[in-house]
Amino acid sequence: MAATKHAQTIKNDTKDFITTAMLQMLTKEMLSTLTVSQVCKRAGVSRMAFYRNFDGLEQILYEYYQPKIADVFNIIRQSSQTSAKFESQLKFFNSFGDDLLMSIDRGFEPIIQRIFIEEIRKFYAKDSDGYWTAFMSAGVYAIWQKWLLDGQQKPLKEIMEFLKQFDSIKWDC
Repeated sequence: MAATKHAQTIKNDTKDFITTAMLQMLTKEMLSTLTVSQVCKRAGVSRMAFYRNFDGLEQILYEYYQPKIADVFNIIRQSSQTSAKFESQLKFFNSFGDDLLMSIDRGFEPIIQRIFIEEIRKFYAKDSDGYWTAFMSAGVYAIWQKWLLDGQQKPLKEIMEFLKQFDSIKWDC
């Protein structure tokens, strides 16, 4: 049992080294210019160790950002108090703005967008044909992205009120 626990600790450390190395490299380089070999060299691990833990560079970013984004969406889904939802969103977006800007500048925004859309879709899971979910997911992401890129000039409460309008829309065609 001790050997298994030790092996798992080594595996976790290796993943952390690789993730840290890649995030450090992304502060100066585009994702498209990075190679597995460069990340491995920076992390001090072999390519074999890399591929035991990840399928590719994109997976590192997905695994790093997914729990961070999902945690906030889980709080929002589970909280019944509007003030708690508001505070968790504000805290998240105040701390996440730099990451979003870096994702745009360094070419990995599609990974961030994918995670956001996966989480936003959970709010609209009742949509049987998926069209409303697709519309809302893409739209909500675009609104948050614009808000962050614009330097959060509008109050978050105003953005939330804007988004609430779409939940109640019933279009007659």
